[in-house]
Amino acid sequence: MSNRFASARLIVDTAALVANWRAFGAASGVAETGAAIKADGYGLGARAVMLALAAAGCREMFVAHWSEVAALMPLPPGVRVAVLHGVAPADVAAALDLPARPVLGSAAQVAEWRTTGRPCDIMVDTGINRLGLSPAEAVSGLLDGLEIDTLHSHLACAEQPDHPLNALQCARFTALAPQIPARRRALANSGGITLGGEYLFDLTRPGIGLYGGGAGPGGVPLAPVASIEAPVMQVRDVPAGDSVGYGATFVAPRPTRVAVVALGYADGYPRGASGRGSGFVGGTRCPLIGRVSMDMSCFDVTDAPALAEGDLLTIDFDLAGLSAASGRSQYELLTGLGARYARDYR
Repeated sequence: MSNRFASARLIVDTAALVANWRAFGAASGVAETGAAIKADGYGLGARAVMLALAAAGCREMFVAHWSEVAALMPLPPGVRVAVLHGVAPADVAAALDLPARPVLGSAAQVAEWRTTGRPCDIMVDTGINRLGLSPAEAVSGLLDGLEIDTLHSHLACAEQPDHPLNALQCARFTALAPQIPARRRALANSGGITLGGEYLFDLTRPGIGLYGGGAGPGGVPLAPVASIEAPVMQVRDVPAGDSVGYGATFVAPRPTRVAVVALGYADGYPRGASGRGSGFVGGTRCPLIGRVSMDMSCFDVTDAPALAEGDLLTIDFDLAGLSAASGRSQYELLTGLGARYARDYR
């Protein structure tokens, strides 16, 4: 397949995205299932992700910043957005102009928002010691008179099912929730949904799992959502004994045919994959050789079907495998995807 003189292509399988959301929805029981689409939809394009999920029935979306809300406009009918970082004084004008709720996480934010008379969400800290009101603050009268849509907390160790902090946070949230006059309660992210019914409450907030990362409900594998194809800029023959790339870290053990592709760490392809990653031509695995550089990577295509300049090489973007090979988390691999990709939503 030819892609001459183009950038690498990021392919987003929206059917797989929706299938993953439905899997988490089924595991959420009677709780409504929302979607975290912050960080530009975990690197895959927040507006496109929102539209695909909204068409499937998702109505609750979560972002981190008010600028992310602006990038989603106009919202599909019935879709509601909450901003997890709350509202700082500099955000108030945008917050009053945009159709989204702040998730207030400090006494100062509560005081700032109270003057608007508008609905909000509240974040309470039950043990992650990050954003959120303390339980004592939450029941001190600070929230009296607020119209609270959703009371949230966030699990610190949801991806470690046996960690004792999970049960402790759940117990703290369960005890606190009846004391706060909120319409709904939400605790579980992707990992939290897999921990059991007591974690589900009224609303769940899957994130990484929607995009194919982490464990699926019940141990069922999640559908991969993102894949990459990189155009071949040059095919060259390297004699045995010659090196390839910066630092001469790869020395050809035999006459080697090398495909130089337009994909590097500026595109979010991890430098830590150097000498460990791979691509595919047809069904033939082609090892990544030498160092990943800013804009280019090299693959050994000696045993693959013939390639020419402009052809596409499929990159192995299995999140778990690439995470283990590169030392970068699955979250980093997705959210680090750069802006240079030609994006193909299917």
